[in-house]
Amino acid sequence: MKVNAQGFYTAVGRRKTATARVRIKAGSGKITVNNSESLQYFKKKILQMDLEQPLELTGNTGKFDIFVNVRGGGLSGQAGATRLGISRALIIFDENFKRTLRATGMLTRDSRQKERKKYGLAKARKRFQFSKR
Repeated sequence: MKVNAQGFYTAVGRRKTATARVRIKAGSGKITVNNSESLQYFKKKILQMDLEQPLELTGNTGKFDIFVNVRGGGLSGQAGATRLGISRALIIFDENFKRTLRATGMLTRDSRQKERKKYGLAKARKRFQFSKR
């Protein structure tokens, strides 16, 4: 169990090159990302929905205060990493949530990474324009 003396349940989530350290505690439902409100950090509605998805599936919307430190990657990767971290922290809080979260894919780490650039090519697979003459 990863619960500390202050009553925080901690977990780590990753996606692409983003890493999110998530701490949840029973509270009023406030989500703080990198010391700012989640609505200000993740301005797009789809990213905000991504964060709240594990809470809605388990019926815990508004029951936890969530504190997230996220680094690396872009906003989409950070939102995915945060979602995985929240899901893992909820399982530490209550093992019964595991079946629901697993069935909806919330506990699966998205392992897709950016493919490396190859020599002789413009990007990973894009080639330079071919000229016959």
